[in-house]
Formats: sequence, structure tokens, C-alpha cells
Amino acid sequence: MKLDLQEVPRVKGISKEEFQQEYFIPQRPVIFEDLAKTWPAYQNWSFDYFRKKAGDIVVPLYDSTPAKGRQNSHGAAKKLPIDEYFDILEKGPSDLRMFFFNLLQNCPELLEDIEYPDLGVKFFKKLPVLFVGGEGSSVVMHYDMDLANNFHFNFAGKKRVLLYPPDQTKYLYKVPHSIVSMEIINMDNPDFDTYPALAKAKGVEAFLGHGEGLFMPSKWWHFIKYETPSLSLTLRSFPRSPGKVLEVLNNLLFMRNYDNLMRKIKGQDWIDYKNKKAIKNTHKWANIE
Repeated sequence: MKLDLQEVPRVKGISKEEFQQEYFIPQRPVIFEDLAKTWPAYQNWSFDYFRKKAGDIVVPLYDSTPAKGRQNSHGAAKKLPIDEYFDILEKGPSDLRMFFFNLLQNCPELLEDIEYPDLGVKFFKKLPVLFVGGEGSSVVMHYDMDLANNFHFNFAGKKRVLLYPPDQTKYLYKVPHSIVSMEIINMDNPDFDTYPALAKAKGVEAFLGHGEGLFMPSKWWHFIKYETPSLSLTLRSFPRSPGKVLEVLNNLLFMRNYDNLMRKIKGQDWIDYKNKKAIKNTHKWANIE
């Protein structure tokens, strides 16, 4: 048994009008094969380049170990200078990831290497963020709490991305009071006996190489696997509809704070409760006995 996945369409030379009509307005993912080829980043960005530009900056690093008990669900595994972190990545597989590194705050000169594409989208230019991961590392299936439309450009290495639209949430073992699927699920090799609803979910799959960009629409679920050490940039555009703005505020002001409070009060019992509820809810919605 395998996941039900279709390939994300790939385009070259797409116009603003075509992107809006075919992908942005209907909220469908697409891979841009050549959108970043004119950027200096296409030629320049590599691990060695970032060593020279930002090697001494100390960054928090995250691994795939689920938070337990009263641990912070967003806590870093360790902190290292970027050049030491890259040394680890070059030695072999590593699940350490550099997450949401804000170029504007940390290394603004690197912004000269990128361009905001003319796609009829209003980008939030205060938040160009970098993601780096070691070979074999992965990001748990989730959707973004701020419901941003993401434009994810890969500049070093290769990665695999699984995406599911919001209407497939009922099959993805969403954990209550969160925006993640159950962390124990390995989307690379799902256990369909334990999590049979996954077989009913219909999603898409993208493989990103050097210079390729992926449009991930608002509230789409995504799981990311680093096939090799990889370095990518995400440009973000926030939703404007009143419904989504209210949902973002609820996510940031209520849901996240409530979940953190319950972790502090109940510890592991709260995590175990949510995971059991995720299975019960999913099997109910998917009509699985």
C-alpha cells in the first residue's frame, strides 16, 4: 500500500496572469523551474558561500525528537555557529535543521542576491527566511500557523515535499489544539495498519533541485524530507480574507498559548491525550472502525 500522490505540475516562463488564474486564485501548488535563474542566489548560494557571509552567526538547531512532558514543543536541540553546523552536515546524515533564519535581521546583505517575483502577489518583505537541513532530516506534517502562501526556493541539495489540501485534514491525524499531524507517523514509510486513514488521503508530491521554487498555498499541509543537505529560502504572502485573518489570530493568540499552558500543567498526560484524540477523531471522520 502506498500514499495516493500525484505530481505537482512544473512550469517555465509563467506569466503573472497565468499564475494567478491557474494556481494562486484556485490555490493549487506549482513548481517554478526557472523563476530564480536570474537571481544572483542561483549562482552564489552554497554552503561555502553562507560560511563566508554568516559563518560566525550562532543559530538554534532543531531535531526530530518529539517534545515530551513539559518540554517546549518549539524548543531547540542545541545552538551552534553556522560554520560548525555546516561541518556536521558535510560529515554525513544528520537530523539537525536550521529553521526560520530571518535574512533581514541576521544577514541583510544576502537580500541583494534575491528578487521578489512579479506574480501579482503582495509579499511580506520583512520575513525572508532560510531553512537548512541535513541528509535524512524531515519536518513533521503540518500547515503554517499564520496561514501564509509560501514560495519556497531550493538553492543547494535536493528535497522531497508532500502536500495535502485543507479538505484532506480529516485523514491526516491532526493533533487537537495544534497545526501538526502526529509526530510519531513516518510519512516516508507510513504504517497503514496503525494509521489506515492515510491511505484515503489524496495529495501531491514535489521533488526540488537547484534553483527550483515551489508554491505552497495557504493552509496546505506539507511534509518535507531532505534527500541531501539542503538550503532553501521561503518568501511569504499573508492571507487577506476576514475569515483567515480571524483564524490566524485565533492560532497565535489562543490555540498556541492554551496548548503551551496545558503542557505546563499536565505534561505528558496532555500529549498522550491529544494523540489518542487525534486517532479517535480521524478514524471517526474517515469512517474507520
